[in-house]
Amino acid sequence: MKREKFGSRLGFILISAGCAIGLGNVWRFPYITGKYGGAAFVLIYLLFLVLLGLPIMVMEFAVGRGSQASIALSFDRLEPLGTKWHWYKWFGIGGNYLLMMFYTTIGGWLLLYTGKMAIGEFKGLDADGVTGVFTSLLGQPVTMTICMILVVVLCFGIVCMGLQKGVEQITKKMMILLFVLMIILAVRSVTLPGAEKGLEFYLLPNFKKAAESGLKEVIFAAMGQAFFTLSLGIGAIAIFGSYIGKERTLTGEAVCVTVLDTLVALIAGFIIFPACFAFNVQPDSGPSLIFITLPNIFNAMSAGRIWGTIFFLCMFFAACSTIIAVFENLIAFVMDLTNCSRTKAVVGNLIAIIVLSLPCIFGFNIWSGFMPLGAGSSIQDLEDFIVSNNLLPIGSLIYLLFCTSRYGWGWDKFQKEANAGSGIKFPGWARFYVSYILPLIVLFIFVQGYWSKFVG
Repeated sequence: MKREKFGSRLGFILISAGCAIGLGNVWRFPYITGKYGGAAFVLIYLLFLVLLGLPIMVMEFAVGRGSQASIALSFDRLEPLGTKWHWYKWFGIGGNYLLMMFYTTIGGWLLLYTGKMAIGEFKGLDADGVTGVFTSLLGQPVTMTICMILVVVLCFGIVCMGLQKGVEQITKKMMILLFVLMIILAVRSVTLPGAEKGLEFYLLPNFKKAAESGLKEVIFAAMGQAFFTLSLGIGAIAIFGSYIGKERTLTGEAVCVTVLDTLVALIAGFIIFPACFAFNVQPDSGPSLIFITLPNIFNAMSAGRIWGTIFFLCMFFAACSTIIAVFENLIAFVMDLTNCSRTKAVVGNLIAIIVLSLPCIFGFNIWSGFMPLGAGSSIQDLEDFIVSNNLLPIGSLIYLLFCTSRYGWGWDKFQKEANAGSGIKFPGWARFYVSYILPLIVLFIFVQGYWSKFVG
């Protein structure tokens, strides 16, 4: 079966960026930016984004393009005879399924909240009333299941249309609209009365506050955000490398994707900080920011119903861009492994994802007594922990070692693939850093994640 290709370079960059751009750009980045000194943290974060995220992204792209396959066959085709690198494909694709087991539920929440905001359901509610809407939703497994199924069917429907006509064309339009709407929201936010305090906090480095948090903690937070924001290590990025030709170097393409991902996170800060400071609201982290804090702000804002609807539509697009990208990886895995048609792969995965997403939904209500990570935790927390704190760092380490070790694909073959075409070359002088120092940093992030979760 002839492998599909992207119709344009822009499509490849926007879809890869869409995979990397997730809800963490909106609800995690602003919060930890505020916690660790505003602009001071952003500067450190950007440094680690270049040092950590960028090299690993180039390696994932290289493995995908070099093998012309998804994670199902990429290691099989590139590994030295007799080695066992291909075993990782089962863990990698497992990470994709685990990610979708809770991401589709959040996508359903965003779809529902877009409708709720559009019809004015939050109008006239006080802070307790807005909180009650979200709390009530968590206790409605049927409503959440219906919304999750709608998202799954919609996104798999797009994937079923094919790589160019479905995934590429629709994701391109979605991502362009996402950027436009976020810029409109940012302009509205920074023009609110009192927004200048939020801008000052966001744009002027506060090294004193960063120092109060502890330099070690600030650096680790920046490393962690830079590492996790790009969704590296589970083959979700590598699949798109397999769909492009050798006209452009992979380092240049990775830079474009990383810049777009970072722009979304930075624009989210321009939306959230000025609005929160204008209404004297603390920017919380996690679902409470999106589903409780911001609806309260929109309630207090002139024409808030319109701005709130635009915001939740943006968040729905951001969630769908990731879901569509990962769904493409899932069906490519099945197609590569079984040689079945795209339609059959979509149907099988659609049923599987709906069933696998149910535990996350039930974890908030009928299975709420199961708290796998301690009091107050849920099944969603467990799924997120397995992906974010285990499979992403371990997978990234696998890609690093595979591309640099003589027992894997090897440095020379990796660099030849990465540097094929015109554009920014992956420098030869970086070999020592990515071969010996970067793996230690990734290992440190993995260990520190466990330490923070269970000890610190």
